[in-house]
Amino acid sequence: MSTTVLEQPALQQVTDVHQYDYSNLRQYVHPPETKDDLPWSELVTLDLEDYSRPGGKERLAKQLEHAVHHVGFFYVKNYGLTDEQVQQQFTLAKNFFELPTEKKEPFEVNYAAADYNGWRRPRRQLDASNQAFGNIEMYNFAKFTKDFEGKYDHPDLIKAHLEEIEVFHRALHSNVVLPLLRLFAIVLQLPDEDYLVKQHTYEKKSEDHFRYMIYHPRTEEEWAAADYGKKGGHTDLGTVTLLFRQPVAGLQILGEDNEWTWVSPQPGTITVNLADTISHLTGGWLKSSVHRVVAPPKDQREYNRTGLLYFARPHNDTVLVPITDSPVLEKAGVKPRFEQHVTMEQWVRAKQTLQLNPDIAAKKYSESKDGTVEVLAGFRDRKYKE
Repeated sequence: MSTTVLEQPALQQVTDVHQYDYSNLRQYVHPPETKDDLPWSELVTLDLEDYSRPGGKERLAKQLEHAVHHVGFFYVKNYGLTDEQVQQQFTLAKNFFELPTEKKEPFEVNYAAADYNGWRRPRRQLDASNQAFGNIEMYNFAKFTKDFEGKYDHPDLIKAHLEEIEVFHRALHSNVVLPLLRLFAIVLQLPDEDYLVKQHTYEKKSEDHFRYMIYHPRTEEEWAAADYGKKGGHTDLGTVTLLFRQPVAGLQILGEDNEWTWVSPQPGTITVNLADTISHLTGGWLKSSVHRVVAPPKDQREYNRTGLLYFARPHNDTVLVPITDSPVLEKAGVKPRFEQHVTMEQWVRAKQTLQLNPDIAAKKYSESKDGTVEVLAGFRDRKYKE
C-alpha cells in the first residue's frame, strides 16, 4: 500500500526548531526480546498489500472470519508507512517521556471531564483499596481536524514535529482502519462494503486518537503490590486499536478456553484488536477482545516498554445499535446491548469516566458486589480472570 501524502500545514512556532531535529534527539532503540519460552497466542497475519489486488479483499476477509468472531486479535503488515517513519515516532515518544515533569504538566488531561487528550501522568493510584500505583504514562493526540483545532497545546518538542505526526495519524486511519472496516463489512455480508467506513470518516467529529505510551519499570515490591498486572483484564472502548511492534512482552489475550496467552512481537507488523464499539454495532458478534498487560518476563523487567497506538472510533453521533442489513447477524439473532439508544459520544464519556477515575470505578464495583458495574443504559462491564 502506498503511504498517505498530505499537504502540510504551516509549522507552529517554537523557540528553536533545529533544537528538535532528529539528529539532536536521543534515538529510540528497541529492547531485546525475551529468551523465555512463553505460551504465545496463535494469531493470523493479514498482508495489506493483497488488499488492492484482484480478489484480495475477499481473500483477506476469509482469513479474518475466525479471528474477528472468536479471537478479537490479529496482525497486519505492509501498512504503507516506512520503517523510518515508525522509528521517528518511537524517538519522539522516548524524548517526550524524558522531559521533566514540569514541562509536561501544562498539558495534563482533564480527568474529571473524561478528556483523555494530552499528558497522563504515571504514579496515579490504581485502586482506592490498596497502595498500588500505576507505572503507565501516556500522551494522546486528538484528530487533526477543525473540531479540535486550537483546543490542545503541545510542548515545543511535539510542536516541532506536528506535521509528521499528522501524516502518521491520517495514514493509520486511511491505510489500516478503513480497509479493515471494509473487510469487516465483507465478513458480515453487508450489501454496502462502505457501510462502516461511512461511520468512520476522518473529517467528521469522532474521538479517534494517536498515543505515545510507556510502561515504566517497577521494583519487585511494586509489581507484587500491583498483583503483577493480573487484575488488569479489560476491553477497549472503540472500534479497533492498533499497536506497533513492542519487543517487551506483557500483552496477554484471554481466550475462549478462559486461559491467558502472550502476544508475540512480530517484526514489521501492527497488532490489531477489536473493541467494544464494533461489538455493540454487531450485537456482540464481532468480538471485543479481553486483554491485559502483565509484568514482563524477568529478563525484560529492567526496560521501559514504549508503545505507539491508534484508537479508531466512529462518529460521535453514531447510535450503537446492531446493524440490520447483515445476513450473518440476522442468522445469529443478535440483540441490542443497551436498554435504550446510546450514541458513541455518550458511550465514550461513560466508560472513560470509569477508566480515568479509579476511585469512581472502585466505588461502583464495591456497591455492585457481583464483579460487574453498569457503564451505561444497562450495559455492564466486569472484572476478568486473574
